[in-house]
Amino acid sequence: MGESVAEATITNWLKQVGDKIEADEVVLEIATDKVDSEVPSEVSGVLVEQLFAKDDMVQVGQTIAIIETEADSVSEMASEAVVVPVEVAAIEKSMEVAKEIVAVPTNFSDSDKFFSPLVKNIAKEEGISLAELESISGSGKDGRVTKEDVLNYIKNRGAETTGSVEVPKTIAQSHTSDSELAKQTIINKPQTAMPVSVNGGDEIIEMDRMRKLISGYMMASVQTSAHVQSFIEVDVTNIVKWREKVKTAFEKREGEKLTYTPIFMEAVAKALKDFPMMNIAVDGDFIIKRKNINLGMAASLPNGNLIVPVIKNADQLNLVGMARAVNDLGHRAKTGKLKPDDTQGGTYTVTNVGTFGSVFGTPIINQPQVGILALGAIRKVPAVIETPEGDFIGIRQKMFLSHSYDHRVVDGALGGSFVKRVAEYLEAFDLDSDFYV
Repeated sequence: MGESVAEATITNWLKQVGDKIEADEVVLEIATDKVDSEVPSEVSGVLVEQLFAKDDMVQVGQTIAIIETEADSVSEMASEAVVVPVEVAAIEKSMEVAKEIVAVPTNFSDSDKFFSPLVKNIAKEEGISLAELESISGSGKDGRVTKEDVLNYIKNRGAETTGSVEVPKTIAQSHTSDSELAKQTIINKPQTAMPVSVNGGDEIIEMDRMRKLISGYMMASVQTSAHVQSFIEVDVTNIVKWREKVKTAFEKREGEKLTYTPIFMEAVAKALKDFPMMNIAVDGDFIIKRKNINLGMAASLPNGNLIVPVIKNADQLNLVGMARAVNDLGHRAKTGKLKPDDTQGGTYTVTNVGTFGSVFGTPIINQPQVGILALGAIRKVPAVIETPEGDFIGIRQKMFLSHSYDHRVVDGALGGSFVKRVAEYLEAFDLDSDFYV
């Protein structure tokens, strides 16, 4: 699933119990908080059990289905979709063995509470941890947990919303970011929504899965980071002239379209090298200074939702390499072919609000990063041009850079200096620049 991906949601089963499956044939579709993916079978055989249903959330490493391979005695009958009682018993036997193999044993003897053998067995079979078992309110004598208590807990597991818990954070817990904790708080905290009146002609549309996730992330980020913005106007006349001059030759020579985005991303990567304290993350009371510069590139999907693929080691790419990375990720984002790892590991994000005509914007930080840069629309404007012979008014191509940063760890001096350095790199762009520089 890619680094740092901990869970996924099953969105569709393409194979049902009893279906014949070939090796590498897609069995189901899943979705992480960023991208959708297909899960192929590693073996040929027959699907004998689905351990999770559609829309279930599954942790990475969990067994999601059991496939009877060709070597097993029930394969011939199962492939014909004819199951007689003897084969049913054989399948159930193999499934029990498989469950015992993949199950992670839990030592319930470590608890100070008494649990009957039956309760322990049910907990082991259902993957209930010791902490979960201890949290179940018992209805038996002296508050003991009964079989009915466990079964009721399993039935309602995941359906009830529990209160948020204060979790002390240390540097060793870097896998749990501030954004995740904030998201959990938002999800778990009872919300008091303002009543909304609905008229007869109004249309009610439920948010799709990704829109719900985006909503949670945005609220979590606002509650986690102290957002501050700095704005600067940039003269990009040289860049516009250079691109117009070379874009046809660039595409013919490199096989890639040349947009403004790789030029801007290159400038941001250079500025991050100059100001490494913008390339950080916050973990409780600790600051994590990132070694690699991985630039997130916010992209709009055809359905209007947003996704942020990541250009890894962006500071090591020249303009051609940056253009290829931008075009590749942008194309795969539009066609839904991004892999989970394509959206992981970002250390700083750039979003182009100018694509939709906006002059500037105040973007929300992509947690657990501490900064995000919005690129405004490029416009022809009258400007004062200073020359040795005097000042005069001329037509220049200008744009605004909007820098949102986390004021918990980034002060105005650093946030303002960083975006100013990006502007300096853009304004100093060489009209005679070679593709490979």
